[in-house]
Amino acid sequence: MKPAVQLPDTLIPVGIDTAPLRNRLGKNAKHWGKWARRQQISCYRIYDRDIPEFPVAIDMYEDKVCIQEFDTGWKQTDAEHAAWGVAVKTAVSDVLGVSESQVWFKLRQRQKGEEQYEKTGEMGEDFIAHEGGHLFWVNLGAYLDTGLFLDHRPTRMRVGSMAQGKRFLNLFAYTGSFSVYAAKGGAVSSETVDLSNTYQAWTARNFELNQIDRTQHILTRADVFTWLREAVDEGKRFDLIVLDPPTFSNSKKMLGILDIQRDHPWLIRQCLSLLTRGGTLFFSTNLRSFELDPGIQAMADVKNISAQSVPEDFRNKKIHQCFSIQHR
Repeated sequence: MKPAVQLPDTLIPVGIDTAPLRNRLGKNAKHWGKWARRQQISCYRIYDRDIPEFPVAIDMYEDKVCIQEFDTGWKQTDAEHAAWGVAVKTAVSDVLGVSESQVWFKLRQRQKGEEQYEKTGEMGEDFIAHEGGHLFWVNLGAYLDTGLFLDHRPTRMRVGSMAQGKRFLNLFAYTGSFSVYAAKGGAVSSETVDLSNTYQAWTARNFELNQIDRTQHILTRADVFTWLREAVDEGKRFDLIVLDPPTFSNSKKMLGILDIQRDHPWLIRQCLSLLTRGGTLFFSTNLRSFELDPGIQAMADVKNISAQSVPEDFRNKKIHQCFSIQHR
């Protein structure tokens, strides 16, 4: 995922009618703002590619805004694209009453390899977001992702509600938000595994922010494939597991290349080897064309919970697939 071309401050868009976006955004902001206050969350989506002429997602993070433009294949010159981007950013700033300096604009493209971990070249600002009574560091500018995937909010809350007395495992953990929910939900222990130094350090800061005891909730920097082989050999056991891999990765730090359609049967089988009887594995993927291997459905009790796991504020109900998997 790559950021859009830096939008020039002095460019004045001409002939771009943003009235439809402004009207829809105004209505959505009022509706979802009331909803978010009832839910006790400060990070939520208020526009999700509602109008084809404005293929963007607009998310509120506290009093700041993140605009994500989706690559539609439109043929535009750099100047035309920049003018369109300025018009959208100005409309969002005007309607929401947020300074343009607090509105971030990004172009979303397919991630490959270590691109998901790269900085954007902008400074951004670390600030604290609130969700479900928990605190998370986020940054809308410095990295390609913000530090908190909003589409996993319902599953985070589900994990938190199930965690009491459980041993929790978080694989491909990103910034550890699932682990925060598990720890604060009463998990007796947890292990959070990710290959990125950047994101493990981010998780450590989230743990500190939520006063989580690192002696019981440990961070492990490792290639998940290697870690799983060793954990199975060691006979580790967990009662609750979250497996949320990227769709594809060819990171130089990994021993091989991750392709989730090809590799998910092995990953899930390894996780089931670690899962206690009566335990639950949550597996999620953002690959739109994903099909679960029939062999997994034959060997385990699998429920597709995508309809419950995609948040209400997301118009795109196909943003991810999520499965609850248990031993038969």
